[in-house]
Amino acid sequence: MKAKPEKKKGSFVKQLKRDRSLWLFCLPGVVLTFIFSYIPMYGVQLAFRRYNAKAGILGSKWVGLYYFQRFFESPYFEMTIINTLILSLYGLIVSFPIPIALALMLNSFRHPKYRKVIQMVTYAPNFISTVVMCGMIILFLSPTVGVVNTVIEFFGGEAVNFMAKQQYWRHLYVWSGVWQGMGWSSVIYFAALAGISPELHEAARCDGATKFQLIRYIDLPSILPTATVLLILNCGSILSIGFEKAYALQNDLNMNVSEIISTYVYKVGLINNDMSYSTAIGLFNTIVNLVMLLLVNKAADKLSGNSLW
Repeated sequence: MKAKPEKKKGSFVKQLKRDRSLWLFCLPGVVLTFIFSYIPMYGVQLAFRRYNAKAGILGSKWVGLYYFQRFFESPYFEMTIINTLILSLYGLIVSFPIPIALALMLNSFRHPKYRKVIQMVTYAPNFISTVVMCGMIILFLSPTVGVVNTVIEFFGGEAVNFMAKQQYWRHLYVWSGVWQGMGWSSVIYFAALAGISPELHEAARCDGATKFQLIRYIDLPSILPTATVLLILNCGSILSIGFEKAYALQNDLNMNVSEIISTYVYKVGLINNDMSYSTAIGLFNTIVNLVMLLLVNKAADKLSGNSLW
């Protein structure tokens, strides 16, 4: 048997010196991830302790799973879980295919000038802050001075207080998010489409393929790995809906459909100053997301052969 070649001493140091520019490029991301993602893990034990600021984390009394049981028995448990799942699944079903369709449309557009205009128009909403966008939604839908109600009244209808109607709130939340993020989300798919060899399209056109057939048999299979990875990541954050937008659009009249896990954690943690309870809810949220990520990744690997690992 041939002896395994021994690794040369100092080879790692040589590689480190050779690729020092790449390591320096990655260093800020590694440092920020360590500071904001790994160091805060020390505070996860708050979920198992009755936190006392004077005693500190380690000096606080250990209560085990008390706060998890309290959350499961809380009247807010069912409401927050259902509202979060509905918003997350609704948003995923609607917002996931639209950027793909937009990228395919832009990729097959013949006029580059018009394509740039469409790209600019669809990308622009992404640079509007969440607070400003929520203010725009509330202003446009105002029953007194809103543009939408002005148009409704012009055609003989009655003004509607959209933000007070629970049946409208979820649609407003999801579709405003689609409008804001579809252009930016399509960038990833557009980059994947740009990597397809033009020879494939030329050969298909010579065989008489139509635009629809080019998209179906060349473009879609080429972006399938990218779409699968993004779908897995989205499913891995199914309970982690952003706090800012839901809280900014929330009021007492739509609370039954707008109260989600993140807004509830904010209220019990910062407003009610119950740090241990809010930490337990956040940890439960993280565990569910982790389980979903593992399950969806495994299913995607079996069905399509594409996965995160």
